[in-house]
Amino acid sequence: MHKRILCFLILAIVQVGCKEFKTKAPEPKGTRAEVAEEPISKYEDLNGNPIELSDYMGKRLLLNYWATWCKPCIKEMPDMEKAQTILIEENYVFLFASDQTVEKINKFKEARGFQLDFIKFNGVYAKENVSALPATFIYNEIGEQVLRFDGGLKWDSPEILEKLRAVQ
Repeated sequence: MHKRILCFLILAIVQVGCKEFKTKAPEPKGTRAEVAEEPISKYEDLNGNPIELSDYMGKRLLLNYWATWCKPCIKEMPDMEKAQTILIEENYVFLFASDQTVEKINKFKEARGFQLDFIKFNGVYAKENVSALPATFIYNEIGEQVLRFDGGLKWDSPEILEKLRAVQ
């Protein structure tokens, strides 16, 4: 007898619960405080300030995608530092974008001592058509991508410097 009463009570609770669920009207929009997340910039400096590539209009831009674990990326950085110094009078800006955390980038920068402008990349490499690192994009003064280099290079070589100087 007790089993029958127990089964009946469980069945009644489930049925009432299901009715309550089905008959509950959806909450009208705008009744809850909706939190609008601010869009994250695709790039930011290591202090969290947003950066847009358009900020560099009027300059030639070398944008290098890299990572702290990427040996070819690290190997080419001293040559990129030299090229950056050589091309400073050529109206070039060098940016080094990684999708790793700002903390990791800062630790790398501190440990290696490179004098490069590291930034945080908040996007997805595949959307930038990057499938391997390092990948370097060169933009002219009006913001058009004019060159692309995949893999590590000897950036301070006469051949590469000539290509970079020829960017129109």
